[in-house]
Amino acid sequence: MIKDFGTPACSSGGYPQLKRGSLSNYVLIAQDDLNTLGYTTGGLDGIFGAATQNAVRNYQRSVGLSVDGIVGCNTWRSLQEAVVGTGRTSTTID
Repeated sequence: MIKDFGTPACSSGGYPQLKRGSLSNYVLIAQDDLNTLGYTTGGLDGIFGAATQNAVRNYQRSVGLSVDGIVGCNTWRSLQEAVVGTGRTSTTID
């Protein structure tokens, strides 16, 4: 049985919306993306806390997205496009 991780961020499906208090492997993916791009989340722990929220806001601000600190559809798409081809970094999850 697959665990439901919440409502998909995009109407077409995909990763779930993440916000302060979210706990999941999807938070790890977002943290890894943000750290890879230079936005420090305070670690890779799967916990969407204050440091991850600040990293999301800083990323959103820098790429011209609405700054709400929530990893929704547009933020997921932007993060995934931005990390493609970056290669292995010190924060890469194996």
